[in-house]
Amino acid sequence: MKSRRSFFAKALGTLGALGLVGSASAATKAGGKQKVAYHLADLDKVNFVLGNIRNHIKGMGGPDKVEIELVVHGPALKAFHKDKSKSTIQPTLDSLKGEGVVLNACGNTMRAQKVELPDLLLGFVRRNEGGVVVLATLQQQGFTYLRP
Repeated sequence: MKSRRSFFAKALGTLGALGLVGSASAATKAGGKQKVAYHLADLDKVNFVLGNIRNHIKGMGGPDKVEIELVVHGPALKAFHKDKSKSTIQPTLDSLKGEGVVLNACGNTMRAQKVELPDLLLGFVRRNEGGVVVLATLQQQGFTYLRP
């Protein structure tokens, strides 16, 4: 078992030296900003994920150091319905949006929940191609995928 681990560690090291495997810090240096896609589908994790995003921006040294897109679909989108949300969420969304966070709402989920953009808290962009497609596209564009 130890020899297999050693082999894989050497292989990854070689690939890294050749530039075939990158790291987040290398991507940040090359592109200037760390790019992260947060995936939020669980209703019970809404406040946790919003807090993670705030901490991420702070930990990176400010919004000019990181590009974040939040993709919300499934049950989590219910937390952002104007008629069902807690009044404390809108100021958090305003703050995150002001720091450059893009708020994506899954069009498929919106159809299933029978809501339109005016029914959601301010700041969301409707993504008709669907949340999972948005996440895959962001990953193809070099975004790191996080699902807290």
